[in-house]
Parts: sequence; structure tokens; C-alpha cells
Amino acid sequence: MKLPETGWTRDQIFTALAELRAGDLPTEGGAAFAYVYDSGERAASELAAEAYRMFLASNGLDPTAFPSLLRLENEVVGFAARHLGGGPEAAGSFTSGGTESLMLAVKTAREWAREHRPEIAAPEMIVPVTAHAALHKASHYLGVKLVPTPIDPVSFRADASAIAAAITPNTILLTASAASYAHGVVDPIAEIGQLALKHQLLFHVDGCIGGFLLPYFRRLGAEVPAFDLAVPGVTSVSMDFHKYAYAPKGASVIVYRDKALRRHQMYACAGWTGYTMINPTVQSTKSGGPLAAAWAQLRAVGDQGYLDLARRTLEATRAIVGALREIDGLRVLGEPEMSLVAFTGAAPGFPLFALSDAMKARGWLIQPQFSGFDSPANLHLTISAAHLAVKDRFLADLRAAVAEVRDAPPDPGLGMLLQAAASLDFSNMSEGAFMQALALAGVQGGRLPDRMATINGLLDALPQAAREAAIVAFVNDLYTHA
Repeated sequence: MKLPETGWTRDQIFTALAELRAGDLPTEGGAAFAYVYDSGERAASELAAEAYRMFLASNGLDPTAFPSLLRLENEVVGFAARHLGGGPEAAGSFTSGGTESLMLAVKTAREWAREHRPEIAAPEMIVPVTAHAALHKASHYLGVKLVPTPIDPVSFRADASAIAAAITPNTILLTASAASYAHGVVDPIAEIGQLALKHQLLFHVDGCIGGFLLPYFRRLGAEVPAFDLAVPGVTSVSMDFHKYAYAPKGASVIVYRDKALRRHQMYACAGWTGYTMINPTVQSTKSGGPLAAAWAQLRAVGDQGYLDLARRTLEATRAIVGALREIDGLRVLGEPEMSLVAFTGAAPGFPLFALSDAMKARGWLIQPQFSGFDSPANLHLTISAAHLAVKDRFLADLRAAVAEVRDAPPDPGLGMLLQAAASLDFSNMSEGAFMQALALAGVQGGRLPDRMATINGLLDALPQAAREAAIVAFVNDLYTHA
């Protein structure tokens, strides 16, 4: 990019942006079952966007300079604390998203252990294999060893007995999901909470995707297991507002049982010539826009509005899950308690990734998930309120796409790639070799083919480390200014 000699006009700028945006995933209308959360309510979204713009230039670094942001955060966190079963002593922070919230939970556990368990030189945290990858990222960044534990292969919930067996003198943190992203089920939080109490450990519940919606589902009569700060042993819960509260991205929160625990997530530095820096969260300078937008969205929709959005989401989920169970050739994984649904082929060899392509060609985005850890390869649906209006059309297209791919011949390209992959030593492959292998699958010059079935089939067959290395090589090539 080279700056123009003279500034562009407003029309030039927004024409160019609209042309770029035209190739993106549609964020409204219910076509997407991944990455976006669509309430179908334009008025509240536009109001939140206006609030975002109003506070865009404000800086959350210093609450004494912007006391409005301090007030907004205290109100938003106060709502979250009550919503998540916290008492008057609960305390929390507004963050940029679930990843930051989870990283703060791990950072808090590490600092708490340094103060209360100084004998631990190599801290560990126990993480069920269904827990969000952001916990792996936190482990990588913060130097806390991640100890994975297996799940029940039928329900896909964390196995409390496996967690108990994994606890060692170095354990500082237990984790669980409410709900897990991949299968939409709530882990046995009460059982794990008892383990946390018995061993005097911190216990974080990742409610980023379910923390807001599940209490409304319970009010609508759905069976929702206890998962929040009211459960004995739970010491913190994270919850995203940019998911089922339908606030603009990045809006999340982490809530602790009390302020004494939250203190450990903070960072201060006076060891330089500038001002003494104090950061309650990972970010330092940050726009007040996301916070103001989340506050405005909560106020605009209100409790009864969110209850109605939850009703529409629950109705859409039940209709889609019921229909999936009746489609010949498909099988729903587990018994989802959230509006997150994973389904796979009813028999081995079903062309699952080709089905994803066939639905994309019909205008729908559904998310492929690869096999591993007792979970088969599957397709994932994130269902929101807007999907109620389009569910019948979606299901009609899904039935047609299943019939289309079920009768299609096997992919010869995938067979050749899998045969070639079987002879490769992925542990010693260079990044250049990975890019050559990806080029054989149609990935070249940072561009993906229109149909992803062959690539997804190859990635699904690769060992975990090789899959990660291949994706790193691709994304490293994708982000280039040349």
C-alpha cells in the first residue's frame, strides 16, 4: 500500500471498502453458522455501533482520565457477576474476548500459586481435551504446563475421575467448559468443584460461549446443569458479550469470587522512567468503544428481550437437531445443552467435508472440525436467534446436499494425497516443504480453492503436530504485503 498524494474522498473510501466487504462472510440473514452471532434485530445493533463510535477515541488505560469508562465497566461487570451467580463480593474485569479472559484466569492461578504455593517450581493446569484452545495458548505464553485429560466418548463431557487422577503436587488450576464449543455440552462442574475444594485449587469455568445464554435457557425450562460461581469450588468464570449478548466484537468478562483473587491478574510496573503503569488486563491502551457498545446493547435489549432471543435460539436449535437425527446418513454427536451442534456421518467413509462444500455452494457456512481425542470428524453449527427464520430453507438445502455428496464418487485427489502423506516424515519437514505439499492440495500463493474437501481431508489425516505446522506455514504465507 502506498499513501495517495492527496486524501481520498469519503465516497472513494467507502466504495473501496464496500468492494472488499462484498467478498466476506455475510454477518446478517442467518447464512453463517460460524464466527458471527446474529440476533436478527437491527435496531439494537445499530444503537450499539453508535455507542461504539461515541467512545472510540477514549482510552481505557487510565480510569482517572476517563471516569466514564470506569463507571461503564463497573456496571457491566456487576451485571455479569449477578448473572453468573456471584455474591456482593464478586469482582471482575472487562476484556477483549474469550482468549484474553482465559489467559487472565491462567495468569491469576500462576500468581496465586507463587504467593500461596511457593514450593511449586513447575506449575500445571488440568485441561479436558474439549476445552478451548485458548487455554493451550495461555499455557504456551505463561509457562504453565497443560495436562490434558480424556472425556467420556459418548457424552463428550469431561471425565471428573480422570481429572482427579491427574492432580499432582504441582497442580495449580482446574478448568472446565460451560459449554464446550465443539459439542455444546456442559462439563460436570459440581463434581470438579468438589475436587477443587478437596485439593485447595483454583477452578475456572470457561463460560465464554454459554455463560450468557444458559441461564436464559434454564428460565425457559431447559435442563441446564449448575455451572457458575454459585457452585462450591468454582473460583472464576469467563463470559463473552459478543456471542449471545450480540454485542460488537471484542467484549468479554472474567468474574472472580472476590477482589483478593482478582488482584493476581493485574500487572504493575514502576521500573522505568515514565509513569507507573497499572494494567488490570492484558491490554494497556484500549479503546472504550467495545465497552460502551456492550453496555448499550445490554441496556437496549433488556432482560425480556434477551429471554425472547434465547427462546428463538432454543426453538431453532431443537428444530435443527431433531431434523438432523432424521436425515439418513447423519448422526448428531452427544446431547447438546447449548445452541452448538456437531454432526457426523452415520457410517464410516461419509464424505463429510464434501458436504460442507456443497452447503457453501448453496450459500451456507458450516464449520468443519477434525477428528481426535475420541471425537470423530464432524461439521459444527453455531445457532443463533436469526436462524429460526431460515431453518426450513437451511434444512431443505442440507437434505439435498446430503443426497448429492452421498451419491458422488470418491475424491481421487484426496486418495493420492493421503497415499503420498503416508510416506512423509512430518517431524523433519521444512516450511517450504509444507508449502509444496499444500500446493498439491490446491493451496498456493496464500489462496484457497473454492472447494476445501480435499484439503480438509488431508488435514484431518495428519498428526496433530503436522496439522499445526501446515496451518502455520499457510497463514505465515497468507499475511504478506507483497
